[in-house]
Amino acid sequence: MRQARDWYFLEFQAQSVEDYNKALFSEHSGHLRMVTSYWDMAASLVNHGAISADFFNDANGEHFGVFSKIELILPQLRAAYGPNALLNLERLIDSTPGGRERCAEMRERMKAILAEVASQRAKAAGAAGKN
Repeated sequence: MRQARDWYFLEFQAQSVEDYNKALFSEHSGHLRMVTSYWDMAASLVNHGAISADFFNDANGEHFGVFSKIELILPQLRAAYGPNALLNLERLIDSTPGGRERCAEMRERMKAILAEVASQRAKAAGAAGKN
């Protein structure tokens, strides 16, 4: 799961259903499915009352990040894969006060993180090239 999460947050950058499908039908298919299905399942437990929403949101935040990466292409995903695609996760986000806003903030935060990751990788590549 750790590798799947690292890939999802640092490498997966789907801007369209075509981008999503490239990942889905690649060597990262398991990573994509593991992360999204896990958080959709966890959200279903909250949505059905097995876990308190307050407790869940106090103990977790990653589900906002997961949703933020697919939120803008969700209508396309549902057109391609059916109306229930990631429905539990969306319901949890929408039932959380400020949930959509938190996702938008996470998208912006991730841009800064990804820029820093790219900078660190470039520095490392430059240093490796000098050796």
